[in-house]
Amino acid sequence: MSIAIIFSGQGQATAGMGADLYAREPVYRATIDQIDQQLTWSLTTDEDWLEDATRTPVAITAMNLALFKLLAANQLRPEVMSGLSLGVYSALMAADTISLSDGIKVVAERARYMQRASLQRPGAMTAVLGATPALVQEACLAAQPVGAVYPANYNAATQIVIGGDLAAVEAAGEFLHTHGIKHVVPLDVAVASHTPLMQPAADALAKRLNFLHAREPKLPVISDTTVQPFEAATLKSTLTEQLTHPTYFGDCLAAMAKRGVTTMIQLGPGSAPAKLARRALPKMRVVRIASLEDWQAVRVELGGAIHDQ
Repeated sequence: MSIAIIFSGQGQATAGMGADLYAREPVYRATIDQIDQQLTWSLTTDEDWLEDATRTPVAITAMNLALFKLLAANQLRPEVMSGLSLGVYSALMAADTISLSDGIKVVAERARYMQRASLQRPGAMTAVLGATPALVQEACLAAQPVGAVYPANYNAATQIVIGGDLAAVEAAGEFLHTHGIKHVVPLDVAVASHTPLMQPAADALAKRLNFLHAREPKLPVISDTTVQPFEAATLKSTLTEQLTHPTYFGDCLAAMAKRGVTTMIQLGPGSAPAKLARRALPKMRVVRIASLEDWQAVRVELGGAIHDQ
């Protein structure tokens, strides 16, 4: 059995996520505690700060990594990894391209850069279901007189997220409605991720990454920006471009499948990456681990692939 791991990204956090795993799994708990010691606030996710765009990315990344450590302790070794937007950072840390300590700091600072950019120029994002990439591009061009709007996430062949100035995003949505697209769903965000509106954040991140030590990945990690494996020499520029360029998670899934993967495991809160994988690769076995119950079920389902120490 050949395994790929896909990590959760932003927008998947829930209050109390991982609490059951923390209580019952020592390896998971040790990783969370290690990360928690680097912070000036507690990783215990609660309703008070769940909408805090500077904390939730760190909490999601911590959970992703703690789950990866748990699988590694049980002798599971993936063939390839990727992540949904923010989730790429978890994959790079899991592949030891970036140290855990450095990676958590970069994730926290990236979140602050993005928040600052969104305050300077508020944005919006909308999920478009059932439209072709060509029609989405046409809608964005039609809305340009109102403001800036761009394709931001190519999650699947007919699941695309657009982002930009609120008025332009709304205008593009109206264009799509008039062209027969029924499902145009505004997202509850005020930041236009993966669009040129994030250029100030990208500039700040580029400067920060100058101080990051990057190693060659111990396992292949597919970039959702380039759909190619990360390399140490271009890692910093690729991560910088991710903020202002669209992501291609659907193509990442296809690229991993071409490597002979037979099972994909989503690690982290929520279910979006697993759902996308099931739709894109209907013959692929896809499982997710976002709770103790999930972990116990996966141990049973994968059988001999996971062994206790």
